[in-house]
Amino acid sequence: MPRPGAGAASSVNVVGRIKLVNPPEGDLLRGDDGLFRTRNAQPAIVDETVQVEPGALEGSNVNSVDAMVRMISLARQFELQVRMLQTAEANARAATALLTMNR
Repeated sequence: MPRPGAGAASSVNVVGRIKLVNPPEGDLLRGDDGLFRTRNAQPAIVDETVQVEPGALEGSNVNSVDAMVRMISLARQFELQVRMLQTAEANARAATALLTMNR
């Protein structure tokens, strides 16, 4: 079912075009928002040799197994440090109790 205002089902409406660029890696900086920008803050030049490959899937930049192992390791380290703080707190309370008994 065609959407209202979208034209006939057989017509093609060009809405925009993806700008295909290929700047040298040394000219790119990663911004705080995760997006890449050129060092001189100028837009990259269109490269006619760059093509979009239809049907291709982009792989993840994170290895999920390594990330999970690291997360578990960090969680265990955190738990150990919390237990150490609790033990130090208990030792301090016991020392305070001993000092108050000696008065």
